[in-house]
Amino acid sequence: MRESNRIACEVLDLIEQHAKPGVETIELDRLAEKHIRSRDAIPAFKGYRQGNSPPYPGSICASVNNEVVHGIPGERILNEGDILSVDVGINKNGFFGDSARTYPIGTIAPEIERLLKVTRKALFVGIAEARSGNRVHDISAAIQEYVEAAGYSVVRELVGHGIGRSLHEEPAVPNYGKRGTGMKLVDGMVLAIEPMVNSGTFRVKVAKDGWTILTADGKPSAHYEHSVIVRNGDAEILTKVA
Repeated sequence: MRESNRIACEVLDLIEQHAKPGVETIELDRLAEKHIRSRDAIPAFKGYRQGNSPPYPGSICASVNNEVVHGIPGERILNEGDILSVDVGINKNGFFGDSARTYPIGTIAPEIERLLKVTRKALFVGIAEARSGNRVHDISAAIQEYVEAAGYSVVRELVGHGIGRSLHEEPAVPNYGKRGTGMKLVDGMVLAIEPMVNSGTFRVKVAKDGWTILTADGKPSAHYEHSVIVRNGDAEILTKVA
């Protein structure tokens, strides 16, 4: 799993170098897939199904502005002032890695920059609770409290998750909840913690493509994710600090 998550981090570093005004999101997808396969790994999202949705066509999720997650890479051109959330999953030798970041495209408005900073900080606030003996919803509550105190909202219909020999495993890790509840955390458990933070309402909707999740009010959203090992002490981040 260390190797899978290291590759996920490499992909996100690579995308950071190329996510510029004038670039189509499909170009970033091609770069990502080329790198993943060069490391003898498989893009975990490509062909993935959930419910009645069609197979996911991309190697990354590329979500722009009011797209929360699961945006499909395509001919959309990134513009100055946009934000781009990229989520990537890796399958290396049957073990999975998962990570996400939100990138500013060129210069972004101060209020959007604050959204990104709060979302990234919320991720680390949640990770600080990923310790043996705590409960899953200690992570959830910490994220919710921090985000809502900053004046934003956490998406409730989508959650973080366990990860290992499958991309999505138990337990679910919501970004809201009550402290002291949920599954007890034990040493060695691996979790993908991923705050999805909206600048307006927490409500979302699904686009006609059956995949892209949009904010219900059309306002921007940000997304950061690390896969971490629960420890008796500070959690270990597998997708190294970006």
